[in-house]
Amino acid sequence: MLCSLLALSLAAFAPVQTQQLVVAGGCFWCVEAVYDELEGVVSAESGYTGGTVKDPTYGDVCSGQTGHAEAVRITFEPKKINERDLLNLFFTVHNPTTLNRQGPDSGTQYRSAIFYRDNAEKKLAESVIQDITKRKLWEDPIVTKLEPLQSFYRAEEYHQDYFAKYERASDSERARMNAGYCSAIIEPKVRHFRAEYSKKLKKKAQSE
Repeated sequence: MLCSLLALSLAAFAPVQTQQLVVAGGCFWCVEAVYDELEGVVSAESGYTGGTVKDPTYGDVCSGQTGHAEAVRITFEPKKINERDLLNLFFTVHNPTTLNRQGPDSGTQYRSAIFYRDNAEKKLAESVIQDITKRKLWEDPIVTKLEPLQSFYRAEEYHQDYFAKYERASDSERARMNAGYCSAIIEPKVRHFRAEYSKKLKKKAQSE
């Protein structure tokens, strides 16, 4: 009995097993806002990857000269949500058929891309793309790039949880943020996502 209680106690304090996935689908504010609300996702961080400049700033990346993409690093619990599901979602929350463009944002920094860590992750991404193509989810060909993950640089703190901050902000605070972009571009996407995936959201997100 004592051994059983001890085992249960140790299990309660055992570290949670997590994996990471890095994707880019246009403005990272949009992508982060969606993944951060999914049950099983521990965190979604906005950042930069895929380029040649070390420790780039937002201004550097926006210039389109660094080769980096605005990306999101998703840390998740595979026991609660698997990588294939995360990738399938990726192809529904952005347009993977527009080369270096998402809505009003254009340039290689806004490209659609999956940054794989190893050959197994690359093959999984290829499999998901083939499946999405067969299902004809999009009329035009998917142009999402598969790129080996190199360094991921976490974006400046004010970019983290940007849309969540916007939703909590007062009118005066929103006036100092990109309110027009948030209300016209991000908000409709997030609201559609919440309605479409309501059963897969964290409890907090479900109530919003």
